[in-house]
Amino acid sequence: MRIEIFNYGAGNLFSIQAAFRKEGAKTALTKDGRGLKQADAIVLPGVGSFNQAAKMLPMEKIRDAVRSGKPLLGVCLGLQLFFSKSEEGRGRGLSLFPGEVKKFRASGVKVPQIGWNTLVVTRESALTEGLEGESWVYYVNSYYPATKGKWVVATTDYGVEFPALVSEKNVHGTQFHPEKSGEAGRKILQNFLRTVKR
Repeated sequence: MRIEIFNYGAGNLFSIQAAFRKEGAKTALTKDGRGLKQADAIVLPGVGSFNQAAKMLPMEKIRDAVRSGKPLLGVCLGLQLFFSKSEEGRGRGLSLFPGEVKKFRASGVKVPQIGWNTLVVTRESALTEGLEGESWVYYVNSYYPATKGKWVVATTDYGVEFPALVSEKNVHGTQFHPEKSGEAGRKILQNFLRTVKR
């Protein structure tokens, strides 16, 4: 199994790569998507700027791969890139789900959110198999996806309730960092790899 991970300067690039290798998957880094046809799945890692990532990613190649049924996992910023726009800047995302990315503005919360917070499963999906109704996972985010629909399968609260995990068909995204989230995060990565094998 070969996982193609996009390299657009994301801070968790090597930790997500190591997490997949630990589960027995082969990984390759790409900037231009040249190896997408040979890849079994695609990962958009997290940490970084929406604008910078939107400029660097070969959006149409990724959309074509998703349309062909190739599994896609977005982590943190990677999930935010599933949407058309973000309050972080003027870059255009992949427009895979309706909605937009907004900045935390609730009083009494520090921005960015850094640390452990809940993951409340609201709907069963391929990625939530084996998870408890509420787990603890690790977040680093100043922005969150504002979207509603059957693709929202888990939420959390940080001054506002927001989607923590989305999953529909072959497209999956986590606002938290599964590679830093202990057993719950490892289970989610294992679940994603199982969708690749199916």
